[in-house]
Amino acid sequence: MTAPADLTPLAEAVECEFMHSYESQAPTYTDLGIATTRVGGGVALGMRNDPSGGYWSKALGFGTTEPFTVQVLDDVLDFYREHGIGQAVIQLIPSVVPAGFEEVAAARGLTPGSTWIKLAARPEDVTAGRTRLRVGPVPTTEARRWADVLLTGFGMPTGGLTDMVAATVGRPAWRPCAAWDGGELVAGANLFLHGEAAALNAAATASGHRGLGAQSALITARARAAVEAGCRWLFAETGKPAPGQQNPSLNNLRRAGLVPLYERRNWVWRAAS
Repeated sequence: MTAPADLTPLAEAVECEFMHSYESQAPTYTDLGIATTRVGGGVALGMRNDPSGGYWSKALGFGTTEPFTVQVLDDVLDFYREHGIGQAVIQLIPSVVPAGFEEVAAARGLTPGSTWIKLAARPEDVTAGRTRLRVGPVPTTEARRWADVLLTGFGMPTGGLTDMVAATVGRPAWRPCAAWDGGELVAGANLFLHGEAAALNAAATASGHRGLGAQSALITARARAAVEAGCRWLFAETGKPAPGQQNPSLNNLRRAGLVPLYERRNWVWRAAS
């Protein structure tokens, strides 16, 4: 892959925007208690009644259009306190973390969390994956089934989150895909378009249909959708496995031709009790 000197701003921007889209455009009738704001060049997303246990409250996208400062961090934490959110994740790329941040973080209740790997490829270079399953766009009639497959695959409860995820089906910036075994939708994934960038996200397979190549085929389908939309870059992120362990999502992405760009630490904030 021949890449510009630094894809980081583009990679962070598209992730920032798809997370903001999920939550800021969630149906108003859900009882999730969603609040969002743009701050310091990034976004802060809060879900007061998050049934997943905290995944959807996060702040990201900092340091690519303006400096990430202690004041920006304090503004983010004030946002969470204001909206009654007791836990959130602050995602910071290594290049924006100021010197002495560990002390600043500890004084504010932040602790180091998991590490994610950001990957990229040109969408036309993605290696085709094969499966016996039928793969294609998600029709609106199956939006809720598709959302439930995704959420269950991530160990998240259905219900209000189903409403939020299913609402992306049919929106202009989204290209949701699924795989069917006969007439049964058994795997799904999403793609977000943002200018010249596209982001793979939300990929999962029902437990009884894993190992059939669904996710590799869904990467291929979304890469083609990115090409059709005129995107020049395809991005993804997934967890870095512990030493001696494997992350199947990371393996699928690398097998498809996506190349690691950088690692990013998640900082976990918990409100003082």
